[in-house]
Amino acid sequence: MPTLIRDKFAEWERECDERFNTLKANEEELNRIFIEIYGLQDELTPEVEDKDVTVRRADLGREIRSLISYAVGCMFGRYTIYEDGLFFAGGTWDYDEKVSLLTDYAKKRGYDASDASVLFLPVRDRILPICDDEYFEDDIVRLLVDFVRKVYGAETLEENLTYIADALGGRGTPREVIRSYFLGSFYKDHCKIYQKRPIYWLFDSGRKNGFKALMYLHRYSRDLLAKLRTDYVHEKQERYRNQLAHISESLGAATGANHVRMTKQHSKLTDQLREISVFEERIRHLADSRIELDLDDGVKVNYEKLQKDVEGVKYEVLAKI
Repeated sequence: MPTLIRDKFAEWERECDERFNTLKANEEELNRIFIEIYGLQDELTPEVEDKDVTVRRADLGREIRSLISYAVGCMFGRYTIYEDGLFFAGGTWDYDEKVSLLTDYAKKRGYDASDASVLFLPVRDRILPICDDEYFEDDIVRLLVDFVRKVYGAETLEENLTYIADALGGRGTPREVIRSYFLGSFYKDHCKIYQKRPIYWLFDSGRKNGFKALMYLHRYSRDLLAKLRTDYVHEKQERYRNQLAHISESLGAATGANHVRMTKQHSKLTDQLREISVFEERIRHLADSRIELDLDDGVKVNYEKLQKDVEGVKYEVLAKI
């Protein structure tokens, strides 16, 4: 049934307010009791300031960012909309086996699991590209839109995307605002939530956004960097080259504002191609090393380990935490 995120947030806000007010009243009642027992009426008052109440009120910006984080978890298979709690946080990952299990869960929840187009399934490749345009089928913004459509309904999709974008803040269409959030702020928020020990890791070529992609630590295997390089980095390089060739062909006939726009685009793409070419060379060294991670060593150790080849040379390919 079509659902508005706005309405769901209003329900959550009422629930949080009720819990907050109840706890505040209880804390103030306890204060009154202890003040009376110890005869402290002249020294203390029972009132509790809102900032000292030990549960939080609802916050739209925070809850929307949390929803996006949950959606990314569903893209990776850490969570699923068909079962409460964690779905996969370690062990052996067999994609077809996991999809079969998710399909069973969906059936129990009343979904028409015979129609794969209605199911929201994790990505097969374990990689989520974050681009400034929709270059890949598993583009993270495209998948988020699909998540919102399948969870809340196609009829309310555009209104829900607008609501999400308004909560995030920023300029442009809802999809552009969401894309900007993924490019600039999502990983910072993720690292903050996980206290600088992230479970999603961001491959980052640099400031020009030549290449960005997320991986999920618990689905890492030593062939992932090779797949990242051949299926994503090389593909992105080729897209840049094709776009530059097309702009170069058209630039001579362009005039006025169109010429200015195309010149800026050509300069941007040139910088991005240069940046991703350096990144590709770094990834090549690491992919050839077929690095094995040990989750028992913790995030900090593995974060460094993934960026060093067999000879111990470091190639910075992950965003700084």
